[in-house]
Amino acid sequence: MQLRSFLKSAGMGAVGAASAASVLPAPAIAQSNPEIKWRFTSSFPKSLDTLYGGAEVMAKLCAELTDGKFQLRTFAAGEIVPGLQVFDAVSNGTVEMGQTAAYYYFGKDPVMAFDTGLPFGLNTREHASWIYGSGAFQIFREFYAEHNITNFVFGTTNAQMGGWYRKEIKSVEDLKGLKFRVGGFAGQILIRLGVVPQQIAGGDIYPALEKGTIDAAEWVGPYDDEKLGFNKVAPFYYYPGWWEGSSYGALFVNTKSFNELPKHYQNVIEIGSRYVTDWMRCKYDHENPQALRRLVAGGTQLRPFPRAVLEACYHEAQKVYDETSTKSAWFKRIYDHFKPYRDDQHTWMRVAEHTYDRFIFDMSARRS
Repeated sequence: MQLRSFLKSAGMGAVGAASAASVLPAPAIAQSNPEIKWRFTSSFPKSLDTLYGGAEVMAKLCAELTDGKFQLRTFAAGEIVPGLQVFDAVSNGTVEMGQTAAYYYFGKDPVMAFDTGLPFGLNTREHASWIYGSGAFQIFREFYAEHNITNFVFGTTNAQMGGWYRKEIKSVEDLKGLKFRVGGFAGQILIRLGVVPQQIAGGDIYPALEKGTIDAAEWVGPYDDEKLGFNKVAPFYYYPGWWEGSSYGALFVNTKSFNELPKHYQNVIEIGSRYVTDWMRCKYDHENPQALRRLVAGGTQLRPFPRAVLEACYHEAQKVYDETSTKSAWFKRIYDHFKPYRDDQHTWMRVAEHTYDRFIFDMSARRS
């Protein structure tokens, strides 16, 4: 992987192209590179070559751009830190760096749901423009500074699937009593409709679903879900994952450790986070269609959520956001920033993107 040549000649792709030249000018690579070794833990198992693979790509990039002097030793979930304790481990300095999804820690403050993606929020492109174009990223920086963390966007799964179910979901009534592994803030919405949300790390989902400890589970999408084998223990595969119309990962860096880095090493982390985000987006878009075909050919029963279920969840979500805004100053600050931006983006997307997508998808379906 000739990352140095790639960065010089091609920029950073959809998310990072504009920043490559300004963040890491060519002379920076030639500066003196002290030898620094960091521990880099992940919330994800090694079997997920895209999610955990993002950490490995980051480690290779940091080494290559510093002549092998900035070394990140990667650890999968549970090897040095439990998968759902990355935030605390980075904040208190147990490790210098961690890869995770911020919404796992919404219990600390619900504002962290925005970092990953708010249910019924923005799609992947809209989310990126909000983070980098609207000033939202700087607000997140202020929030994380209170926890001794310097944050970066790190990877994306794009829109996710709605998960695997042992029984069909035909109505809102079918949600009542459902023990559902679901990440982040969505559980606070679903609980209002009778769901019993469960937060379980990725590597622990399969045995819980197999044993019947849970009735359903969502993870990411066809490529990762196939790897984890959920189709073997739950036949019904629903879409869309309305809680993650966009889903961005997080790179948490201990602020004290970050501030002690040479400036050009800090720039490498910035560049690396954007590179991994673009790499991951492309990899999922490439792998998911093929994986979905394999799953359906193998007997998976693909189902859309009934419209009534989606509408019920949507209306409850709006109530949760309004109520949460009265309890969390950080949530209110971000939500008040988020709402008008979301509405503008939706207006624009309806004009061009959605009109194009709707037409071309219809024509493709006719041809097939």
